[in-house]
Amino acid sequence: MNVDSLLRALEGTSLAQAIAESETLFPWIEGLHVLAITLVVGSIAIVDLRLIGFASRAHAVTRLTKDVLPCTWAAFLVAALSGGLLFMSKAMTYGHNFYFQGKLVLLVLAGMNMVVFQVLVNRDVERWGSTPHTTPLPAKVAGALSLCLWVAVVAFGRWIGFTLHPTLGAS
Repeated sequence: MNVDSLLRALEGTSLAQAIAESETLFPWIEGLHVLAITLVVGSIAIVDLRLIGFASRAHAVTRLTKDVLPCTWAAFLVAALSGGLLFMSKAMTYGHNFYFQGKLVLLVLAGMNMVVFQVLVNRDVERWGSTPHTTPLPAKVAGALSLCLWVAVVAFGRWIGFTLHPTLGAS
């Protein structure tokens, strides 16, 4: 089965058709998606700006991440689920959209940055992250890269809507 067949099959499900054909369902899901992404990026920015040293310098990284990351993960789950629902309603259109593809690549890169941070930098966080004002250079780089990647995810996500073209003859 090729990619287009998979996309058509996904788009042909009753759930996808219900979302695509409803006058209210798609906008409600999209609104939920935008709110969830706002929480994801906002909460990640709090941690990233602390790692970089631009904000919350009086707070220990360990305490800040303990307080913020549960919200991040909950919001990410809602964003992923709502994004999946939006995708399936127009799978062929989104699947071939440059900005959608770019958003997925950026999400993977943001995830890889997080994994590298966890494996290489955060393993020693008890030493450097439990006191305010102290952040090693690798943590600052990871925070800056994370912030840039998430801003790019949002930008690409926003551009998706401006590059979708309605089907000819649609009213």
